[in-house]
Amino acid sequence: MEYWWCLTHARLEEGPGCPNMERLGPYPTREQAETAIARTRARTEAEDAKDEAWEEGGS
Repeated sequence: MEYWWCLTHARLEEGPGCPNMERLGPYPTREQAETAIARTRARTEAEDAKDEAWEEGGS
C-alpha cells in the first residue's frame, strides 16, 4: 500500500485519490505521509535560513 498527503484536503489518502499534483507522496507508511507536510515545512525553513545567512554575507 502507498500513502499520500493531500494538500487540498489536508488529509491522508490511501491509493487513488486527488490528482498527484495536489498531494505529496507516495510514502511507504501512513506515518510518513501524515508527517510529510511538517517535514517539508521544516526543510523549507532550514533552507530559508541558509539563504538568508548567505545573502547577509555569511557562509
